[in-house]
Amino acid sequence: MRSLAVALLPVALPLAALAAGVALPETARACGGTWCDTAPNSMPVDQSSENILFAFDGDNVEVHIQIAYDPDTYFEKFSWIVPVQTLPEFLVGSELLFDNVLNGTVPLYGVQNSFESCDTSGAETGGFDTDGTTTDGGTSTTGGGPEIVYQGTVGAFEVTVLKGGTVDEVIMWLDMNGYAQDPEATPILDAYLKEGNLFAAFKLLPSETPVVHPVVLRYAGVEPCVPIRLTRIAAVDDMDIRVFFLGDHRAVPTNYRHVLVNPLMIDWPNLAANYKEVVTLAVDAFKAEGNAFVTEYAGPSAVISKGGLHSAQWDSQAFVGLPATQVIDTLMSQGIMECWDFGEIQCELRHPLLQGLLDTYLPAPMGIPRFDFYFCLSCYEGMIDLGAWGDGSGFAADFAERIVDPGQRALDLLNAKPYVTRMYTTISPQEMNEDPVFAENPDLGDVQNVRIANHYLTCDGDARYTLPDGRIVWVPNDGPWPTFPDAMPWEEETQQMTLVGAPQVLNSNTALIDMLLDEWNQMNMPSTGTTGGETSGGMTSESSGAGSDSAASASASAGSDSASSDGSATTGGMDMEDSGCGCASDSRGGGWAALGLAGLLGLRRRQRRR
Repeated sequence: MRSLAVALLPVALPLAALAAGVALPETARACGGTWCDTAPNSMPVDQSSENILFAFDGDNVEVHIQIAYDPDTYFEKFSWIVPVQTLPEFLVGSELLFDNVLNGTVPLYGVQNSFESCDTSGAETGGFDTDGTTTDGGTSTTGGGPEIVYQGTVGAFEVTVLKGGTVDEVIMWLDMNGYAQDPEATPILDAYLKEGNLFAAFKLLPSETPVVHPVVLRYAGVEPCVPIRLTRIAAVDDMDIRVFFLGDHRAVPTNYRHVLVNPLMIDWPNLAANYKEVVTLAVDAFKAEGNAFVTEYAGPSAVISKGGLHSAQWDSQAFVGLPATQVIDTLMSQGIMECWDFGEIQCELRHPLLQGLLDTYLPAPMGIPRFDFYFCLSCYEGMIDLGAWGDGSGFAADFAERIVDPGQRALDLLNAKPYVTRMYTTISPQEMNEDPVFAENPDLGDVQNVRIANHYLTCDGDARYTLPDGRIVWVPNDGPWPTFPDAMPWEEETQQMTLVGAPQVLNSNTALIDMLLDEWNQMNMPSTGTTGGETSGGMTSESSGAGSDSAASASASAGSDSASSDGSATTGGMDMEDSGCGCASDSRGGGWAALGLAGLLGLRRRQRRR
């Protein structure tokens, strides 16, 4: 499965596309995206998609792109193109920032077990609870064709920014400069070119041991977006897109819809193992039509650990002029590495990019295990590649650029931004006709990422689940999660988000869900024995509302993620439906509108899956 947020093409399609743009002139927009192969599922709420993080900073936007590629392919062919509408600043990003953001905001689904007291002597012990179980979810010209307006390096990447020319001239430049591409990208590149975009071309610098790291683009803009049109050339059905936003308020999609999933469709006993399927079918629902997001977490950014991002002990200048035999000792004294021998030599490298730097500047001799070499450099002094190490200045510069500086920027970012939003969707090629755009809404409430259901087991062996929104589901003989009738919707509510106030409700299935649940419970609740006094299927009065974000508790207040009582909404002076990434103005031309309409009319509804 490949997923978008940042995009790298697979082996046969080594050209990738990520877009970052600023629209003219009323509303500035920043965009980002790419393709990559994903890792195996490691938890029921899968986090294997490639990820992109936006940071709101006044009139500027930062986009942090986590890049992944297949290490078994020829890394010399690794290349990608970024359409940008203004020239950004390029920086090295922090891999550990992505690790910490993912871990701190991942949706957790679990159950807390409790049991009916079955003491036949009649003693009333009131039952008991057990611990719950959870799982984490310099400017020059070429003499014709495109103009080179920037050329430089950012960490492990060479970056060239092209301006102007025809699409054929851009393609020719890419061919002549070693950027492999797919012919299907030509019309899409042409569309971005006609919208006034520049193209930033990235490729790995020559190296025997490539070190791929996140990249940061910083530029003027107030409204980030993810360009997915180029993604079509390498996309498969149900690609994962996961986006994060650091700012002062909750972020929302403005031209895509927002969906609250039906919590009854989550497989609670199996800790949401079907999570992706539920989201996939929910965003394909009526009024969403494949262009929608769910919010997985929205709340204080304090949930994101700052551990490991940066240390005051890290000192790149300590390596300038340092003898090669003292490198490991110096790294250990800075706390970024540790080696020990308790019968077997082991080393712990406490930053994901450190190994690549050591492989480049202090490679282990042929036939010598790395850790043995690191543990006793003096033992192998005559075998050290002094040409690779030099005077240490190269290592020092890369240590600063790839480890120290990105870590400090990541730490500063988390300290400055009090709020984080995490959103997720899946999307298929025929749905990739419009770039999703995002903005902040200061009036919306938080969305919790921890969702725990209560699993109550009766003396007769039947189970009663109380979901976080208060709904009750009876499961005979404590069996598998119910297979509800086909009429049971995957989505509870489809919304159009706004810049201020509550969202506009486009479609609500709450009444239908409650009716079908009540019918299920009437057929499956125990006819005798204790029911614990709870028999209803719908939400309790304390928790009733318009639905929930991925089964989080619902609320009907205007400051929460639900519709206002009359279903009305305001847009804050912006036409939400006319927002797009890479548009030249807020009013789209006929060609753009026709393309979007044709794409929407051609969407294929996925078949209902069980």
